[in-house]
Amino acid sequence: MPKLIPRLPSTNSHLPFGDMQNSPFYGIDIITVKQFDREQLTYIFEVAHEMYEMVSRVGSFDLLKGKILANLFYQPSTRTSSSFTSAMERLGGSVIPINNVSYSSVTKGESLPDTIRTLEAFADVIVLRHPEVGSSALAAKYARKPIINAGDGVGEHPTQALLDLFTIHEELGRVDGITVTMMGDLKYGRTVHSLARLLSLYNVKLNYVAPENLCLPDEIKAEIGTKGIPQDCFADLTPVLPETDVLYVTRVQKEYFEDPAQHESLKGSYVITTETMRQAKSKMVLMHPFPRVWEIDMAVDADPRAAYFRQMEYGLYIRMALLAMVLGKA
Repeated sequence: MPKLIPRLPSTNSHLPFGDMQNSPFYGIDIITVKQFDREQLTYIFEVAHEMYEMVSRVGSFDLLKGKILANLFYQPSTRTSSSFTSAMERLGGSVIPINNVSYSSVTKGESLPDTIRTLEAFADVIVLRHPEVGSSALAAKYARKPIINAGDGVGEHPTQALLDLFTIHEELGRVDGITVTMMGDLKYGRTVHSLARLLSLYNVKLNYVAPENLCLPDEIKAEIGTKGIPQDCFADLTPVLPETDVLYVTRVQKEYFEDPAQHESLKGSYVITTETMRQAKSKMVLMHPFPRVWEIDMAVDADPRAAYFRQMEYGLYIRMALLAMVLGKA
């Protein structure tokens, strides 16, 4: 079973860094957003703030000097892989990059548990992306070193959800009392699965805008419903955009449509343009986990409400915080 985090005591506003192997985060796995509560999220965000301040002042430092991260990616990645690499190197550590398993022993039929047990002989922490749901939990079952889930199929993407929530908090100054609208592929989009679960810890309203066959899975809606979170589903963005504080856009993935013509017909309905943004609040946040294809027009990039590139940078500080915490340095 994953090494889940126990509840934390109250935190201070300023967090010193140093050897803290008795920290409740030391040695744990980051497998699912279900392992976090609000108090723990506050702690993570405080550490991320410290990381931002330190990067702003000195760029990099030796907090994790002598530590090694193994980046094990069975699926393509640009942002997640490179941000973990940047995070580890800015903290003074080193990285073993395995971003193409076709050049590893996986091609010889090596099992995931054997690959994990091999890499932990050389590394202090392993970041894993894998196409199968539950793969990170399986890896954690066999690992002696911390496992960080960087996406397991259509399951979860917890570090993306953490950086998404951190983005909302930084951009709006709060999470409670807001309306979040998620639009696009909500069925197969693991980023929205994880973010919706994290948001259910707060006093929010959730709107889902998606084609009928790409709605949020019923089991996730039911799980969120048990928290008393208002939820509603729509086929079109127009009726909910004016009340939206955060618009979280994902691409409608062509590969999940049996009829290509149906996908083409939807493209015009699920794209954000400068005209769309005229109907939105003057203070709101437009987010996207990327990669984008056609769902946000590049002309929208100039809008100050477009936060998706800032969102990527927030991810660096969150992943620096997580690496420092699981290795007992924060």
